[in-house]
Amino acid sequence: MDTGGRLVAGSHNRNEFVLINADEIGRIKSVEEVSGETCQICGDEVEISVDGELFVACNECAFPVCRTCYEYERKEGSQACPQCKTRYKRIKGSPRVEGDEEEDETDDLEHEFDYGNPEAPGFKQRVGGVPSVHASSTGSTTISSSQGLEIPLLTYNEEDTQIHYDRQAIIIPPFPGHGDGTHQTPNVQPRSMVPEKDIALYGYGSVAWRDRMEEWKRRQNDKVQVVDHQHSSDNGDLDSSEMDPDLPMMDEGRQPLSRKLPISSSKISPYRLIIILRLVVLGFFFHYRILHPVHDAYGLWMTSVICEIWFAVSWILDQFPKWYPIERETYLDRLSLRYERALHEGKPSELASVDIFVSTVDPMKEPPLITANTVLSILAVDYPVDKVSCYVSDDGAAMLTFEALSETSEFARKWVPFCKKFSIEPRAPEWYFLQKMDYLKNKVHPAFVRERREMKREYDEFKVRINCLVAMAEKVPEDGWTMQDGTPWPGNNVKDHPGMIQVFLGHDGLHDVEGNELPRLVYVSREKRPGFEHHKKAGAMNSLVRVSAVLSNAPYLLNVDCDHYINNSKALREAMCFMMDPTSGKKVGYVQFPQRFDGIDRHDRYSNRNVVFFDINMKGLDGLQGPIYVGTGCAFRRQALYGYDAPTKKKPPSKTCNCWPKWCCLCCGSRKKNEGKSKKDKKKKSKHRDASKQIHALETIEERIEEPNIARSPTISQEKLEKKFGQSPVFVASTLSEDGGVLKEVSSTSLLKEAIHVISCGYEDKTEWGKEVGWIYGSVTEDILTGFKMHCRGWRSVYCTPKRPAFKGSAPINLSDRLHQVLRWALGSVEIFLSKHCPIWYGYGGGLNWLERLSYINSVVYPWTSIPLIVYCTLPAICLLTGKFIVPEISNYASIVFMALFVSIALTGILEMQWGRVGIDDWWRNEQFWVIGGASSHLFALVQGLLKVLGGVNTNFTVTSKGGDDGDFSELYMFKWTSLLIPPTTLLIINIVGVVVGVADAINNGYDSWGPLFGKLFFAFWVIMHLYPFLKGLTGKQERLPTVIVIWSILLASIVTLLWVRINPFVSRDGPILEICGLNCDD
Repeated sequence: MDTGGRLVAGSHNRNEFVLINADEIGRIKSVEEVSGETCQICGDEVEISVDGELFVACNECAFPVCRTCYEYERKEGSQACPQCKTRYKRIKGSPRVEGDEEEDETDDLEHEFDYGNPEAPGFKQRVGGVPSVHASSTGSTTISSSQGLEIPLLTYNEEDTQIHYDRQAIIIPPFPGHGDGTHQTPNVQPRSMVPEKDIALYGYGSVAWRDRMEEWKRRQNDKVQVVDHQHSSDNGDLDSSEMDPDLPMMDEGRQPLSRKLPISSSKISPYRLIIILRLVVLGFFFHYRILHPVHDAYGLWMTSVICEIWFAVSWILDQFPKWYPIERETYLDRLSLRYERALHEGKPSELASVDIFVSTVDPMKEPPLITANTVLSILAVDYPVDKVSCYVSDDGAAMLTFEALSETSEFARKWVPFCKKFSIEPRAPEWYFLQKMDYLKNKVHPAFVRERREMKREYDEFKVRINCLVAMAEKVPEDGWTMQDGTPWPGNNVKDHPGMIQVFLGHDGLHDVEGNELPRLVYVSREKRPGFEHHKKAGAMNSLVRVSAVLSNAPYLLNVDCDHYINNSKALREAMCFMMDPTSGKKVGYVQFPQRFDGIDRHDRYSNRNVVFFDINMKGLDGLQGPIYVGTGCAFRRQALYGYDAPTKKKPPSKTCNCWPKWCCLCCGSRKKNEGKSKKDKKKKSKHRDASKQIHALETIEERIEEPNIARSPTISQEKLEKKFGQSPVFVASTLSEDGGVLKEVSSTSLLKEAIHVISCGYEDKTEWGKEVGWIYGSVTEDILTGFKMHCRGWRSVYCTPKRPAFKGSAPINLSDRLHQVLRWALGSVEIFLSKHCPIWYGYGGGLNWLERLSYINSVVYPWTSIPLIVYCTLPAICLLTGKFIVPEISNYASIVFMALFVSIALTGILEMQWGRVGIDDWWRNEQFWVIGGASSHLFALVQGLLKVLGGVNTNFTVTSKGGDDGDFSELYMFKWTSLLIPPTTLLIINIVGVVVGVADAINNGYDSWGPLFGKLFFAFWVIMHLYPFLKGLTGKQERLPTVIVIWSILLASIVTLLWVRINPFVSRDGPILEICGLNCDD
């Protein structure tokens, strides 16, 4: 480069290039004189300030950012420079944001709070041609679109022939220069992965990194290609008659869509060994405890032994279902190759349709904005739009929900194409916009930055409209709500209203802003009349099953709670990898996803995440017959919900003596006996089995299913089908189709009328709905009961844990709300325990695995553990107050047994944390809340369940509040008094008093009394440590205890004090002990 005798200076980090003229030493050319600057975020020109200088946002690295992007980053973004991560300082003329008060600068009162008007010109996005790109390094080069420069383009927005989903368009920087040191751009043609598309659709970036290019090339080369078999016809199709039978398995599209990943033997073998050793140690422990009673405290000893036996049985019920833990892996590329191979030919996708259910009741407790985000994440899911239908059940018949859903459908016309265009995650706008963007991490496209800001403004306006609806709904008119045409809202009376169905999206003529089709969105509110039992959530879900069967009839269903949005847009594809797998998917009744939560404090004080259950227990069940159904985030096979049995295979012929000659009388006799048995078994099966397996026509051919198709079976009459499913010919006809699909000869008006009919309040009378079909009635935890019935019919379930969580929701982080939630679950378990569906005696002779049965028994028995748990937690205080203990004087043998038991318990937990990848904090929080919940919610659930089942006393539960607060985790520290707090408070106080009394007793009696005290103190501290989160929940951030807690403490302390005076352990029962002191008191 010719510098003309001038000195060259500059800074690469600050993007400066300065030439100092030897003749004009005092004149320094600034950066804008040498080369123009382009904003590296949006591609616009960097402005010149009022002082005539180039606008510099970051004083550390001078990363080129325009003032609009700078203002947006400070207000909405990370408030830091994208390149050096240094926090942006406030520049004169910019509005103040949080954190600026700590900076030592001259105040700019005129613009301190001037956030600007979004409609002002400064906030308008510049739309036009392709932005110009400027480069500056050791030489200055200006490249403008007006020069007609053709820049090589790489696109990463689709897979294979289309754009890949997680990459954005970038460009190659100018090529290195020649000998003169300047940058020369070669004349190259555009190189697009999709040449037939308009190049303007992709736009341009500004910088490309070489290692990202190499990484992309490596991934493209590593992709597994479909085997091109030698024996193929002229048109490229395989000739089945000439194809080698071993070659199809080499084809990627014919491989299994998922596989099991067993836990490594180095982790699972020691785990199983420790379980066996723990059983042996338990045997020695109980041998010692039973043969060594405490004679001077026989009642305490007997009570403790009974409690310990119960704990041992509970541990066995919980432990052995985790004997075969596994993990699973899915292959989404194989799913596309198998069912979407013909997309490039213009043919529709062969993926199965999915009906998605969202249930809500009270919009004042389940905010409509949360429900709207869930619906938006469903509508934007990565799945063929004509295969997705979303049904929202409004069991409260609230006009607020209806109007909010109408606003949601309108906003979805803008939100859905934006999500699919840029492949964003997650696709719930509230949580997507909470993420802080790093504009350099993946070299974000400038067009995306502009559209994201515009979409953020659109969403803010959408939130304002929803919040206005909520504010209006707080004041209900005396005459009730009216619709826009003046007619009264049908749901003004929540307990007496007709059924309502409204199709918002999915009908002809309504598309998104880009003209594309949208998934179907349907509002459903079932009919309610006085005198009918509506069965709460289970009844609402069954209504959705019937409505969806009439309107869309997808073969698969997915249900989510209104606060559980789709966090992974490929969640449906993950489920279909198990459901649609031709080798192992035919017996899969449902696919359960783990529950993950947002908005929980870092320490997870009350174990809201349930990590131990979802990452240890559920993986263990997946190795048996599958996980239990947990109520949300679950994909079902519709035929499994209809009460059909799982398809069965014919067993291969056993090795008998058929190879012997026929004259062998023994063989003939055995054959006749075997034939007689097989005939009897077939008769029994035909009577015992329902008509379920007869619907699998294709499986009959491929898997040799015993029974014929239901449509061909003369034994299933229309009358029996109507008795089972109800008096709806359209719905009954839909149940005979395994592959789904609506009746084409029926008009849409007739379908809507039939849909209104199937949600009428009397439709389920004298049918099997809630008994054998759909969600099962009889418990407030209908999820456990429904999954249990499916497993009894031979279906298996699958636990799907993708790397990116499929669903995320909100959980009650307040102590009182959390205890009420656990109370509801425990009450449902008590109801199942006292019903005919109790797994202890129900379902024998079906297809339920015996270890799976142990898991279900544990799920309905655990509330009964509250009684021995509370008693056992009371024993330390009683021992400290009375001076007695539940264990006699410990010998060396007893010490070894106790130490071995504690070590085996610790090792079991450590190994579970290892193969389940659970942290020790999560494990310890789970142990703590097991004691807290057992001492409060489980006890109340047991009492209320007995009153409800035996005495007919019903208990109503309010929906747990899912709304947010102004401050972060402010709800965590909110104190809400409830009767559930009484038992743990009592246990905590009496154990603390017991410790104080025990230590005082030891101080009073001398050194010899400290030895026996240590065991009692350890016992008491074990209880206090487990109740410590409960104690923090009572105090919260307050500087003093709540008044009600103070009153309870005084009351309980008074009772304990009176009891202490009555016992008086400092004085022997035979009177005070007098020792000889050496003094003659008679003189």
